[in-house]
Amino acid sequence: MTRSWISDTPDEVEHPPVPLGINEMVVPRATLMLSLGTALVLLLSMIWVVWAAWNFSAELEDSFGPPVEAPTIDGRLAWEVDLLFDTCSAREGDWEWPENFSGQDDVFLYPGELRCDWEHQGDDDRASLAVYNRGNTTVDLVLEIRGAGVLFSDSDDSSDLMTLDGGQSGFAELELTDDITEGSFTVVVSHLTVVDAEVLLDVNVFKGTEEREMHINDNDRIEVHYVVWDADTGEQLDEGDLLVTAGDDPTYIDGFGWSAIGLDIDGDRGLIPGIATGTSHTTLLPPPIAYGNSDGHELQDSWLRFELSINRGPIT
Repeated sequence: MTRSWISDTPDEVEHPPVPLGINEMVVPRATLMLSLGTALVLLLSMIWVVWAAWNFSAELEDSFGPPVEAPTIDGRLAWEVDLLFDTCSAREGDWEWPENFSGQDDVFLYPGELRCDWEHQGDDDRASLAVYNRGNTTVDLVLEIRGAGVLFSDSDDSSDLMTLDGGQSGFAELELTDDITEGSFTVVVSHLTVVDAEVLLDVNVFKGTEEREMHINDNDRIEVHYVVWDADTGEQLDEGDLLVTAGDDPTYIDGFGWSAIGLDIDGDRGLIPGIATGTSHTTLLPPPIAYGNSDGHELQDSWLRFELSINRGPIT
């Protein structure tokens, strides 16, 4: 009996051997082609990403213009800052206080940064800060107080903004929010868009012995007694009594109205005859906030030292 499952064809004919050598090459070649294709796609993708990033950066630069640089004069930032009180010195002791300010052969008012003292007469006392743009270009500045118990009264915050045209000066009123016995803070005046372009002013603040109820601030109308000297020669130039609006008073030189800020008086406002309860202080005014903008004036280049005392006020 023939068994159908038994073939009479030789096994090598019915099942020819597989050429293993050829079979071994097919898989590596396919893998290699796939790898090369993947690498090419990745390379093209990387090139596209780099091009897109470069193109975006170029468009962004075109939109905002070239990087802004802080204006400098002989390697020094073009703005300065001081407290109007005549209590300042070199911030880090690295320069000598000029013996003759008006004789300085320099575009800057001070040889470097300052440290100033502020003797206050109680919580809510005030002081005037001045910023000077010594360059010819406009600067946008950020004013910041680093320390507690003080703020800018205009913004009611520890920071404020100020824009100064070339050669222009600006003022800010400091307000004491705590009755500080003794402490310190730093005013930082930095460029709006340039990191680390900053000028510093250190202030030592301490409580005086003549605490008063009322502290003169911006826009208060008061009567003051004043004496003014040439700060370099010591010559007394004038003395008298005037009504002045503390802060911006167009009747006088810029620094005079701002020098009135920070005076103090008791609740009687000086209205009781024979009783004087007002305080006094001394301020130093550089030419830009004195007569520096008055061409041809005999005091155009002079630094002025004012002693102010309050007679009456605030006057409503």
